[in-house]
Amino acid sequence: MKSILKPLLTIAAMALGMTVAVTLPARALVELNVNKGNVEPLPIAITDFQGGDALGAEISGIVSADLKRSGLFAPIDKSAFIEKISNPDATPRFEDWKVINAQALVTGSVGKEADGRIRAQYRLWDTFAGQQMSGEQFFANDANTRRVAHIIADAIYERLTGEKGYFDTRVVFIDESGAKNARKKRLAIMDQDGANVRYLSNGRSIVLTPRFSPNRQEITYMSYESGQPRVYLLQIETGQRELVGNFPGMTFAPRFSPDGQKVIMSLLRDDGNSNIFAMDLRSRSTTRLTNSTAIDTSPSYSPDGSKVVFTSDRGGRAQIYVMGADGSGQTRISFGDGVYSTPVWSPRGDLIAFTKQTGGEFQIGVMRTDGSGERILSTGFQQEGPTWAPNGRVLMFFRDSNGGPKLVSVDLTGRNEQPIPTANFASDPAWSPLLE
Repeated sequence: MKSILKPLLTIAAMALGMTVAVTLPARALVELNVNKGNVEPLPIAITDFQGGDALGAEISGIVSADLKRSGLFAPIDKSAFIEKISNPDATPRFEDWKVINAQALVTGSVGKEADGRIRAQYRLWDTFAGQQMSGEQFFANDANTRRVAHIIADAIYERLTGEKGYFDTRVVFIDESGAKNARKKRLAIMDQDGANVRYLSNGRSIVLTPRFSPNRQEITYMSYESGQPRVYLLQIETGQRELVGNFPGMTFAPRFSPDGQKVIMSLLRDDGNSNIFAMDLRSRSTTRLTNSTAIDTSPSYSPDGSKVVFTSDRGGRAQIYVMGADGSGQTRISFGDGVYSTPVWSPRGDLIAFTKQTGGEFQIGVMRTDGSGERILSTGFQQEGPTWAPNGRVLMFFRDSNGGPKLVSVDLTGRNEQPIPTANFASDPAWSPLLE
């Protein structure tokens, strides 16, 4: 047994302590190969966590919903359970769980410490091997109940797939309310499942294109509060805001470099040309990366920071190009029919997501970084703006539906498409890294 103590930051910037004890068999029978083309969801039984009254059921319910939404797991209806778990620390009757084809089993408990903190612990069992695969214990205040559930879901996801989860993350987006011709647009943030919405702007001015820093809880976005587009940095936890620059003409789609030290964007100059520039956030010096008479826009860094993907209509219509981070070696990689836009490099580095408009349809797709292997994951009316989950397995985008945009997620198979619930219309999502 091994115990470690790891600090975790909550939305309120308070520390959440985590104590972990893990037991692993030499080789478990149950596992998921997420690299296969067609993954059959794994049947998993998730019991209500004991103690804590309704809190235990709430935590296990969030864990179940996270895993189900991934498309990789099929939580079994609790009415089918034969054994009723009363002691989550005791070895289950594995035969009872094999009868209902539960290949994995999750048990757990919730309690209150003397200092008022919540203690939540879980155990993951391989029912066919008859062994415990992992077990962890977390301490949190009442405000972090949902976050504990997401962390547990991530731990289960990683243990069964071998890859990092993405449930303990947040999404920043544009909340849209009011009449179509007078929309109020507010900067908002929520958990990846749509819970805990919080507004970061008051809606008195238009805000656009929020993007997360890859290594800090801050975002960059555009605001028209002064009557012209300005790029700002916003510290999410403190609310501190800083002006990046007041650029003449229009500014489009600012994004961070992987180290968080630069912002890359396209600027429209007086000559009518849109080119790509990078700004060092410390010195505020700006470097021009493209010098084209066409429209170059929507830049996105590769995860190692060595390359940039962008769109340009220099060939007659908007296509996807890749260049070095210094602007060298500009090379077209897309050659399909239609118009390409909003390319975004996967955090895994293996794929580029994009929006494609062809024949009156909008498509969300992915291609390899050399342009080969193009696959369309979703087709619909006016959908765009893909953003990657931090593990590179899921995309989120927005789609016009019933009078306004709503958020949607889809996995890399294209078969697991899920609506993301929001109270109002929502557009332009950006997924955070895993929280720390």
